[in-house]
Amino acid sequence: MPQVSEVQRLNTDDKDWLDKELVARGFSGYDELENLCHKRGIDISSSSLHRYGQTFRERLDQVKMITEQARAVVAEAPDDEGAINEALMRLVQEKLFTVIRDAQISGDIPLDKIAKAIADLGRASVSQKRLAAEARKQLLQEQRQKLDALGDKGGVTEDTKQAIREALGIE
Repeated sequence: MPQVSEVQRLNTDDKDWLDKELVARGFSGYDELENLCHKRGIDISSSSLHRYGQTFRERLDQVKMITEQARAVVAEAPDDEGAINEALMRLVQEKLFTVIRDAQISGDIPLDKIAKAIADLGRASVSQKRLAAEARKQLLQEQRQKLDALGDKGGVTEDTKQAIREALGIE
């Protein structure tokens, strides 16, 4: 089993402080950061800080890139039916599966937090499907009203309107 890094052993407050310092310093100045850590009572080497900083920066860069790509996708293809959310939920589900698998091997991730994330994701999925169904129902109702309001304009017969209703699933 790999050794737990010094940074991973930090309490939440110190870890949050360290993350903010790394970002504020542009992921540089590790010797000075080591001195600041010592002043805070954190015994950690500049090399450990650098290793952690590199990984943290890579993850931060990935999140930024994914965010920018998501914005571009939404701008190019508006998501009226929630397809992007559904795809995102599937990606998160896959990631959680990987985390669970890895946690069983390493034993260093609390499964109660993963279970909560899975439950939250399930609720989000159900809510999204409910909203999509309500949106579809509303759209069909609007189409029915427009079709009914059409009357016999333009030579549209009642048989034609009935065929349109059947094709759209409007009753």
